[in-house]
Amino acid sequence: MFSRLISIFRIPELRQKIILTLILLAVYRMGFAIPLPFIDQEQFGEMLQRLSQQQGSIGQMMQVVALFSASQLGNATIFGLGIMPYISASIIFQLLGTVYPPLEQLQKEGEAGRKKINEYTRYATVVICLGQSYFWIQMLRGGLGTGSGLILEEYDWWFFHLVGTITMTAGTVLLMWIGEQIDEYGIGNGISLLIMAGILAQMPGAGVQLLRPAFSGGSLNIGLGTEAGIDKLLLLGLLFVGVVVAVIAMTQAQRRIPIQSAKHVRGRRILGGQRQFLPLRVNQAGVMPIIFASSLLMFPMFAFSWLSQQFPNSSFMTNMAATFGGQGRGFIYNLCYIALIYFFCYFWTAITFNPKDMADNLKDYGSFVPGYRPGTRTADYLEQVMMRITYVGAGFLAVVAIIPTLVATSMNISFLIASFYGGTGLLIVVSVALDLIQKVDSHLVMRNKPGLLENEES
Repeated sequence: MFSRLISIFRIPELRQKIILTLILLAVYRMGFAIPLPFIDQEQFGEMLQRLSQQQGSIGQMMQVVALFSASQLGNATIFGLGIMPYISASIIFQLLGTVYPPLEQLQKEGEAGRKKINEYTRYATVVICLGQSYFWIQMLRGGLGTGSGLILEEYDWWFFHLVGTITMTAGTVLLMWIGEQIDEYGIGNGISLLIMAGILAQMPGAGVQLLRPAFSGGSLNIGLGTEAGIDKLLLLGLLFVGVVVAVIAMTQAQRRIPIQSAKHVRGRRILGGQRQFLPLRVNQAGVMPIIFASSLLMFPMFAFSWLSQQFPNSSFMTNMAATFGGQGRGFIYNLCYIALIYFFCYFWTAITFNPKDMADNLKDYGSFVPGYRPGTRTADYLEQVMMRITYVGAGFLAVVAIIPTLVATSMNISFLIASFYGGTGLLIVVSVALDLIQKVDSHLVMRNKPGLLENEES
């Protein structure tokens, strides 16, 4: 394996792509060291820490948003919005493409249509950025609902609000440009790599938070049964390895549909007649169902949190606020989470997987599924198979999604630490890492070199 890694850097073109990707990722991380100049950062940090202790939903919301957008809202930096506006715009256009005929027609025009949709997505990103950044500046001005403003008094007027809005918008546009440059000249999917880098950047902080109790008394204390005991650390390590292996296996899992190509006689040669496979991914929806489900559950979290403050004597409102927003999310929250994941799994699969088009393509290329007539019968069969494997994929996503909550409550650790044992972050890191390795492998195979995923025997 080490010799294969060395061979990567012996290929000039691949080496340049990797170095350029690392440089652009370094620029992305440097942006988080540049805060907005008119924000009282020290007071902001203290307020976030105080709010997260009094009301777990605020701190968790910040972590979830930062996870999805590769941002760091807790520091109010120029990259505070991350790339979430671009992701939102991309999802909006993907959904519109299924119901708006002109966009659907653009999607079918190939490379030219894709470039046009990307152009519309960039314009929509700027509009979304302007709205979100202005809203965030106003939230900081109001102290996140506490009443004590976080904007320095001499800068608290409309001009600097406008400057902050434009600055955060420009930061997101720069991240979008970095992602596109990685796509064009680097290696891997640029936007996905930015999100992955943002997730991995939180690992050192989570590790420090996990090991801090072991050094709290001035000496190393990792005895059995302690808060940071060796038994607890070993269990967490084994659990992490087990979850990662399971996520990789399910991410790569496929249902292979046998396909037979028709024979064609060309002169004295007989072409076709080969038996191939049509791979259908078990987790066809990817990470999108978890993103949609967790985002939708933020609404009851904020609603019950606000209602519990308005009606402090109501035990029902207090219990529901703890169920949807507390550190130990209850049975009702997890049940709603799982139900939404199943719904969005089927919803997103129905958008991205079109059995009729796939059956028509097989028919055009002279291929067919043995035992099923080309056309409608094949489309019905493919849809039936996809419905069955989507149920398994949704169950897998549901288990991965609730693992952080179970780990946090059962082992009494922070949700930030538990989030690395499942949920959206782990799925994104595994998916992006596998995609990156496959793209590196494609460069190696083109030059007749063994790939990273190739067996030693082969």
